[in-house]
Amino acid sequence: MQGNGTDESELAQRLGVTRAVVEAWLDDRSIPHPDLLVRVREVLGVEKETAQDSAVGTERQDEPAEMPAVWYHRPGHDDGGREFGNAAAFAFEADLEVLAREATQNSLDERDRSNDCPVRIRYTLHELTGDALTRFRTAIRWHDLHPHYEAAAAQDQKVGRVISAGLREMFERDRLVLLRVDDYNANGLTGDDYEDGRFAAVVRRQLESRKSDVAAGGSYGLGKATLWATSRLGLVIMNSTLSEPHEGRTQRRLIGRLDLPWREVDGRRFAGPAWLGQPDAEAENEEVVRSWWADEETVENLHLTREGDDPGTSFLIVGAHDVASLAETGQDREGDVGDDEDSLERMHQRLVRALGRNFWAAMTAGGDRRPLLEASVRTLRNGAEYIEEERVEPHVHQPARSRALQAFLSGTTVDRLTMAGQVALTTVPLKVPERDALTGTAGEHRAVLLVTEATDADGRINQVTAMRGNRMTVKTSWVPGLPVGTNPFQAVLLVGLAAGDDAPFAAEAEEFLRSSEPPEHNKWGQTEELRMRYSPSAHRRIAALTTETNRAVHELVAIPQERKPSGTSKVSKRLKISGKPKSKARGTVTPPKLDDLDAVVGPSGAWQITAEVKVTPGGESWRMSPVAKLEVRSGPRPVVKWAELVAVSNCELTDGVLHFAPGTSRAVFRGVTDVSTHPVRAVLTGLVVELQESKGGAA
Repeated sequence: MQGNGTDESELAQRLGVTRAVVEAWLDDRSIPHPDLLVRVREVLGVEKETAQDSAVGTERQDEPAEMPAVWYHRPGHDDGGREFGNAAAFAFEADLEVLAREATQNSLDERDRSNDCPVRIRYTLHELTGDALTRFRTAIRWHDLHPHYEAAAAQDQKVGRVISAGLREMFERDRLVLLRVDDYNANGLTGDDYEDGRFAAVVRRQLESRKSDVAAGGSYGLGKATLWATSRLGLVIMNSTLSEPHEGRTQRRLIGRLDLPWREVDGRRFAGPAWLGQPDAEAENEEVVRSWWADEETVENLHLTREGDDPGTSFLIVGAHDVASLAETGQDREGDVGDDEDSLERMHQRLVRALGRNFWAAMTAGGDRRPLLEASVRTLRNGAEYIEEERVEPHVHQPARSRALQAFLSGTTVDRLTMAGQVALTTVPLKVPERDALTGTAGEHRAVLLVTEATDADGRINQVTAMRGNRMTVKTSWVPGLPVGTNPFQAVLLVGLAAGDDAPFAAEAEEFLRSSEPPEHNKWGQTEELRMRYSPSAHRRIAALTTETNRAVHELVAIPQERKPSGTSKVSKRLKISGKPKSKARGTVTPPKLDDLDAVVGPSGAWQITAEVKVTPGGESWRMSPVAKLEVRSGPRPVVKWAELVAVSNCELTDGVLHFAPGTSRAVFRGVTDVSTHPVRAVLTGLVVELQESKGGAA
């Protein structure tokens, strides 16, 4: 160059690359592509390869070629504006459960609809230390990033403090956690680098949702921000296999995006975000980069190698952390090295539980209906398996709810529960309002309500889990007003397209409820979108749906009088009514006696009873104390205390004593035993209930 008077800028211009690329060649930080090397010789007037060049080529032929990518940092605003972080990322906590919910929802929304195969998603935790960490930093061109990170970490702002903690973790403890999210049988980041499309919506833009499917979970364009929020370093690198070609190619489309606060480096001011990509010779700013088609070696060095050719995207979160996981154990960021192992295990388990809790329905199949989703989690250390891959199974995490949905998909539901394992189905109305502030109802949608008995693995009992078309759990709510003694159950409410293809006004209900969800998609209620698209009072239709659902649940779980357990049932064989008085002479008034008893052992291990009392007419009032005893195989019956006693009808309760007024013929009370007073687990015992006269007897 010195021989013919060509400088870096002129050479870059003539080659159609940026000056930064030429400087990297001169600093021996990268090697020109063979095609570019030919053009370099032409520009510099070098006719043939010198012996020295040949020697260098021989020496480097076995070295990995450096990727043709550089970092472009967006220049500071001319008007002096400064952003000290991505506002969209502040909408979510750095919580793995939130990440799993949002990222998996996005993959579900991007499922390839041209086939009926599920979208497959895999979360990979990967801890790098030592040489593996050093090689990865080289692959992401850390020498170019380090000054920017130092400038960002020096700021006394929230983002700066998070970055500072991430740098300490990496350099003082020689540790970096990567979290990779892969999806397969999805659309991939299709479209132009800058114009409208999936690629630009994810990589270039904020608060833009390209989801046109009415059943899509996302609608705000915020979910992707959780990827960057989960990174202490604000860095995510992407490798996408496209479902439709771009520039004639589909494999290994790479781009990286870094979200940093405003900063000043070497006298230059930078606005915030930066991109890792190939210099775009056609851009007005010669430093702007675009995505590039990487070779297999580059992808491997970045830990982004995908399995197979199925379309989809791999997101690599660099410096992943989970604030909620640390909070659960009281661990702070200065915990000792021994905590790291536990941290990886906790992060692994939190991902598994989050997927099982939020997407069990999408992973459930039934009849000829395949699941919408398959999910798994694995954990690596320096490329070696640390925790084996764990597939998330819906029947393990949500056995009762997945049984209910499977019965619906298979067409094996019943009208009313009469046997264990059955699933009862009914429908509840949702009156979808008119759009654009018009009064009236556009149509009545019939949501599907499923009810089945609960199991110990389901968590809280007597809940209704609601969802719409993409089968992600939106909300779980408790059913109020249930009688004591109600058999534990789980209910599932399928609304919109989840209710089936033949459900009336399913698409309208889907769109209505989608508008009622906040960015977290964790409830249905009043939102600004709902007010604008429908009316200020439209949210009342959702409240009415909840009321109708609870009423329908009560009807399905109520025990009809004629179906009350008889002496032949397994539970009734373990129940005894004691304290019945012996027959007395005519004219003698006898105290109230227990006439019927229903009981069940609840998930907490307590006996829950509903007792009916027969009161002999005689014009006197009575005070009786209910006493619960456990029927054991040998020895005296231990007395257990009541955790709860409720007077239901024709009686009053004062200080644990039931008062029966004169003229009463029948009364009902309910009770729950105190588990802490059980000397033996209730499931291993029977129950004896006595009515004992309190002091004063007849009043």
